[in-house]
Amino acid sequence: MRLEPSASRAASSPPGIRFRAHSSLGEEAIELLRLAPRPSAELARRVLGLRGAAPGLSVRLVAQLLEPYPEVRRDARGVWRLGDAPAEERWPLEALRFAVVDVETTGGMPSCGGRVVEISVFHVRGGGIREALTSLVDPGVPVSPWISRLTGISNRMLSGAPRFDEISEAVRRSLEGRIFVAHNAAYDWRFVGAEMRRTRSLLPTGPRLCTMRLARRAIPGLRRRGLGSLACYYGVEIEERHRARGDARATAAILLRLLADAERKGVTGWKELGRWMAGSTPREKRPC
Repeated sequence: MRLEPSASRAASSPPGIRFRAHSSLGEEAIELLRLAPRPSAELARRVLGLRGAAPGLSVRLVAQLLEPYPEVRRDARGVWRLGDAPAEERWPLEALRFAVVDVETTGGMPSCGGRVVEISVFHVRGGGIREALTSLVDPGVPVSPWISRLTGISNRMLSGAPRFDEISEAVRRSLEGRIFVAHNAAYDWRFVGAEMRRTRSLLPTGPRLCTMRLARRAIPGLRRRGLGSLACYYGVEIEERHRARGDARATAAILLRLLADAERKGVTGWKELGRWMAGSTPREKRPC
């Protein structure tokens, strides 16, 4: 799905609250959920001290608080509960659903004012690759000449592009229920998360996978593991380098090749993949 620029603008303001991964507040919420499932309003009241908060605000803050805990699920009634191990852990690699993401940004980090100027998401499953979303994004701030030279994205191109709040729901749908994948996943996740929180959107929870980290395990002899180096190694063409669509499409193709390498070394499922990347390889054949 390609999103075209829209002339409409919706006002948004940053929520102003940030939680560190696995914070003490998060652990307190987990302890409450171990006793019984809880709605967002109750968790917001008992853990965050928010009384009478608007329902939407409670949901967003609690979702942000519980983001680092993939074992937590929110059901159709909006009640949070602890589940079994994520279903992905029990699935074979070919059944996993991935959302491969790339963002182009104004540079820096979100905490220092960095913003997304382009995003692309490709869905990968069972060896197939399908484009789910690609859009330029008006960041609301000028793009530096250096970023324009690197990406080819100019301020003129971004004039009339949608702001992130206009595409946040489409972004959420493209990620929901899938494993978030990117090359240097922490960077892309940080920017996507910051934009979703800035627009007060609910960021899907779930596992994440970094193709750079996966490459370290799958191709230990490769000295450089940048996207260009991996594309060269696997013979993957990048149609538009340093543009979200071209880099995301190439990352998706590289992901499939990395997973194939992992399978050849005895990795058959998501849980095994995590252990293998951590260095535990009980099924990998070792030389005599």
